[in-house]
Order: sequence, then C-alpha cells, then structure tokens
Amino acid sequence: MEKFKRKVFYLGGFDPRGVRFYHQLYREQAERYARLSGEQVEVSARRSGPASSANWTVTNATAGVETDYEFLRWEDLVAKVWIRNPFLLAWRSIATYSAHARFMQFRRMRKLRRGPVITILYPPVLAVFIPLGLALLTALLLWLALPFWAAALGGVAVSALLSGRLLNKLIVPWLLRFMYYNHTVAARGPGPEMDARLDQFADRILGEMDGPYDEVIFASHSNGTNYAMSVMRRILEKRPGLPANFTMLTLGQVVPVIALRKDARWYHADLKALDDKHFRLVDFSSPPDGAAYYDVHPIRLVSDRCAARVELLSPRFHLFYEPENYHSGWSNKYEAHFDYLRVGDRLSPVDYLSLTAGRRTIDEAIAAFRTIP
Repeated sequence: MEKFKRKVFYLGGFDPRGVRFYHQLYREQAERYARLSGEQVEVSARRSGPASSANWTVTNATAGVETDYEFLRWEDLVAKVWIRNPFLLAWRSIATYSAHARFMQFRRMRKLRRGPVITILYPPVLAVFIPLGLALLTALLLWLALPFWAAALGGVAVSALLSGRLLNKLIVPWLLRFMYYNHTVAARGPGPEMDARLDQFADRILGEMDGPYDEVIFASHSNGTNYAMSVMRRILEKRPGLPANFTMLTLGQVVPVIALRKDARWYHADLKALDDKHFRLVDFSSPPDGAAYYDVHPIRLVSDRCAARVELLSPRFHLFYEPENYHSGWSNKYEAHFDYLRVGDRLSPVDYLSLTAGRRTIDEAIAAFRTIP
C-alpha cells in the first residue's frame, strides 16, 4: 500500500495549558480511535519545532498513513494575560461588559445564534447573583439562631467558601477571562508579540505547503479560529494561489466574538481581505455548543461576496455518543466545547482523529459523513 502523507498545523484556543496538555489529549484520543477502528495508530513523543511550534508524528500502519502534526504555540502569550486574582478579574470584567454594551452588535449576534449571546451574558450575572444569593440565604437561615451580625458574617463566610467552586463548575471565570481577552483584542488588536507570532505561523504554513504531502490541513479550534483568519490573510497576501490539497479547518468557531465588535476595524479588514481569495474552508460547529457559532459564514460577516469554497457543518455529536456520555447541559458546556478534538463512543468520518490520522481526505470524509441519516 502506498503511504498517504499528511501535514497538519493546529492552532488552539485561549488556553494556558499548551502543548503538553494537547499532545496528551491527542494520544488518548488516538488510543480510543484505534480501539474503535481496529487500526494500529501510534503517536510519537513531542519534539521542539521551528518558529514557536512543537511537532509529533502520527503513524497509522494499518491504513498506511503518516501525519506530521505541528502544534502552533501561543500559550506563553496566553499565560501573560491570564488573570488569576478574582478581584482583578471582576474589575476587568466591568470594563469588558461596558465596552460590549457600547460596541458589540448584540441584535445582529442574536439573529445569528441565540446560544452564544446567552453564553456571553450569563457569566457576569452569575458572578454577582451566586455569591450574593448564597450569602443572603445562609444569613437568613443563621439569623433564626444567631444575632444579625453573626448571621451576616456566617453568610459571607459560606459564600466565600462555596461560590468559587460553583462558579468554576459553571465555567464562569474561564468565560470572563475569554471575554476580557477578546475585548482587548477587538479594541486594540493582537499586540506586537501576537502579530509577530501570527507572521511566524503563516510563514511556517507557506514553507510546508508544497512539501511531499497528499493533504495539508490548517486546523484551528475555539479562539484559535479568530486568529486563523488573520493567518490566512497573511498566507494569501504572499501566495494568492493555494494548492488543491490545502484545507482550512475550523472547529467550534467564535469569529463573531471579535467580528461583531464595531471597534474591531483591524479584524474587519482581515476578513474583508479574504472575500476575493480562492481557498477551501470547512467549519464544524455544533448547535448545542453555546460557545460556538454554527452555520455562521465568517467572511460574510463583513462582505456580501466570497470566492472561497466554504462548507458549514454540524459534527452531529449526538449520533456518536451514548446518551449518558453526551456532553449536554450547563455544567458540561466546557467539555462540550472540546468534543471537536475527541472521539465519541462510535467513530464519525469527521471526528478529529479520523480527519488527521485516517486514510480519507477531508472531502472524502465529508462525503461519507453526508450519507449518515
């Protein structure tokens, strides 16, 4: 069997865990894929790559596939802006939502998808009412047996002890950090360090685009999908004609979080620069994922035309998970947003491991996926 060679570039989201976490996640999902498919899949140790990247090799001996996987790193920049102090996070969130009230096109966002609007708005509401509600309820109960001042102190103590855990379970702090970061990026741009990193990413992809590969995939997830658009602008400015085996893959895209800010003019220019460019874009975003925008065309957010070949698809996770394992509900929102990188209880032609370690090309995988009733 002739070996099928694939190159994957992966640009992750706003996550300080970085390459170690994602390499381990990929290894775990490769083991799951191998069990379900019966194929022999091995994932190498990670190694340092050029230009802020890390590499590992995925070998599928059964299918005759070798994938050179390159993780595009920016977790060091995330760590610099990751707010750990809850009081500072609360203060920055006030500035964030004040700016959103002035600049975010919420009415237009609601017409696109209601879920992300709720996801944007519920963190500050819960961040106020959960601690306040716990304190008041506890104080009222203690007041039955204690003086008012003691009951009030007890309410504050119980709220301080329990509210953080509950808010973390509902991923409120993570969402507040996410919203603050994207607020600053929308208002001021990525900043010189991230701009330089995006230049590096574009040059890496350009440098490998004509390599000895049957398929080249530029994959991005979550907040990485925002920056992937900026990387594509850089790529296409340097090379307008891309090879036919190149595909841009976005997973759980969140482009409107910046694109619908009226003050994000730099980002509007990045998206507008893509409207007459010819390239292949495939987006998988799940309708139940409140952090993603299903069936939202990123370029048409700013332009009436688009020369790219674009497919907007739902991964239909519910078909590939047993009900007890399917990530649904408020407490599972964070996990649901990472299902794009996982393998379910049954293999999907378009799960991430099938696309990056399997024999099918993306177009073949989508064709097989469309046959599933």
